[in-house]
This record gives sequence, C-alpha cells and structure tokens, in this order.
Amino acid sequence: MTHPRRRRRTVLCRMALTLVVLILTAGFFYWSNHSLQTDRFTCPLPGLPEDFDGFTVVHLSDLHTAVFGTDNAALLRAVAAADPHIIVLTGDLLDQSRPVPEGYVDNLARGLAAIAPTYFVTGNHEWARHEVKDLKAQLTAAGVTVLSNEALALRLGDSAIVLAGIDDPNGYAGQKTPAELAEEIRAAAGDPFWILLAHRNTHFSEEYSPLGADLVLSGHGHGGLIRLPFTDGLVSTDRTLFPTHTAGFYEENGSTLFVSRGLGNTSKSFRLFNRPEVAVITLRTA
Repeated sequence: MTHPRRRRRTVLCRMALTLVVLILTAGFFYWSNHSLQTDRFTCPLPGLPEDFDGFTVVHLSDLHTAVFGTDNAALLRAVAAADPHIIVLTGDLLDQSRPVPEGYVDNLARGLAAIAPTYFVTGNHEWARHEVKDLKAQLTAAGVTVLSNEALALRLGDSAIVLAGIDDPNGYAGQKTPAELAEEIRAAAGDPFWILLAHRNTHFSEEYSPLGADLVLSGHGHGGLIRLPFTDGLVSTDRTLFPTHTAGFYEENGSTLFVSRGLGNTSKSFRLFNRPEVAVITLRTA
C-alpha cells in the first residue's frame, strides 16, 4: 500500500508538471500569434528593367487591427529595418467584427509613409464594415496612396514599371474589372513590366494570372492558419481543409504570385506554427 505522504507528493508533482505544460503551451500559442517574423525573399522576374534589379518591396497584409507594440512601433521598426523602396498593404487592415482602436489607422499609415512610399488596396473586411470611403480618405490624408482599380508608374533611373491595384470583389457593383484595368494598362503603356496588388489569393488561378501582370501580391490566405510539414496550411479562411496558394510563391500562366501569411487574425481564427509575417521581397532581373 502506497504511503499517504508519498501519494500526496506524486499528486503534487503531476499537478506541477501539468501547470508547467499549460504555461509553456500558452506561451507558445501567444508567441505564434503575436511575435513578428521577418521573412526575406528573392524574386527573379523576366522583363524586370535593369534599373529595378534589387528593388525591395515590404509586403504587409491582413492586420485585422492587430497591434505590435505601442502604436505598432515594433511593426514599424521591422519595416524600417528592411529599408524598402516601397511598402504595400494588400487589404484587411481592419476587421469587420472588431472595433478600431483610437488612432490606429492614422498612426500606422503615417508611420509607414514616413519610411517609404506606401500603397493600399482593400480587402473583403473593409467592405464588410461599410466604411471604405472614410478609410480611403483617412489613409490618403496620412500619406498612403490608395489604388482603387487604377495604376501608376514607378520610376528608377531611366526605367519605369507599372504598379496597379484593384478593390476587393466585395466592392461596389459595376466597379471596373481587373480585365478592364489590364486593358487600360496595355493601351497606355504597351507591354510594360507590371505588378498587381489584389487581396484575394483564391482568385489568382482563374482571374488574375491571365491578366498579364508579371507579379501579383496578395493576402487573404493567412498562411493556412495552421502550418504543418508538407502542407500549404491546414485550414483556409473559408474553413476548407488543405488549401493552396496560402504563403510564398506560385506561378501560373506566365504570372508569379506571392501570398503573404499576414499579420493578424479574424475574431474567429488563430495561428499555429505560422507567425505574423513581414515579407521583404527583393526583385531581380532573371
């Protein structure tokens, strides 16, 4: 028969071990969802003008009002450390079911614009909040360029490339289509090297890759939420299993897609083995 004192010690040891495991698990879960990871990528692209060899883009997506440090100071430091030529925000800066913290948009937008020229396109959550017009005005006033189914030229040395951005499909009925925007680009510039900012990773294969853009930058996939070995994520943002096009590079129809794993979560999701990502993409002539 086990002595009562020994039995109590055994119970206490098991309780202590369980507590340690719970603390470590909670710490790992918090770290997975709130600790920034800067990932650096090199992207060789045929047709990239020589003047743009080494052109660096910081790609941020899907913040969903996430905060990294006071007034997002930690995020701004990570972006500044990359010394980018431009910064792009590919939608879901806000979340449809979460209040926007006081000064959130203004502080982040001004901080990014002070580092490098910053460009924004809407995601599905901005439209779900029904505040897109006010958000675009606020971003513009803070120094961020909002691309709403339009394009502009980026110039370095004697060369230029086109940067285009489209509103999320949740946008206004009858808005300009991606195909119409691509036609406008070709009519204005012939056959330029161009980059397309478009929130939805899921539209690349059938809609965005045939447009002729050399590089498409998207978000929306959140890295597949839970990243396991030999998968492209476990669960899509639409709650389907084993999605694709959730993180990194993909190629179809002569177009290259890069999908950011994003920075935040919706109110009903979390991350595991999939830390918030600051993606630093350096373009190279192929």
